[in-house]
Amino acid sequence: MFDLLLPGDSRTLKQKRSYVRPIVAMLKKFEVSVAEVGFHDLYGRARIGVAAVAAEPAQARAVIDTCENQMAGRPELELLSVKRRLYGEDDD
Repeated sequence: MFDLLLPGDSRTLKQKRSYVRPIVAMLKKFEVSVAEVGFHDLYGRARIGVAAVAAEPAQARAVIDTCENQMAGRPELELLSVKRRLYGEDDD
């Protein structure tokens, strides 16, 4: 999960969407499931959830690492925090 600080000009829902939609579209290119999952009522913030399924944990980590690097490299936003959770075959 990525917590983002959006630019100061995102003061309306329309402006917020103009930042969030391209981010979601960019992340989908890495064949992950992605959605805005939080901070719906805050125009200057966004929480983006990303999920990857892979045969090996290292593969899933590599995909999420790539997504994180792409997010961190976007100059128009600030990546405030990243939370990761890895589920294995023994988890319910």
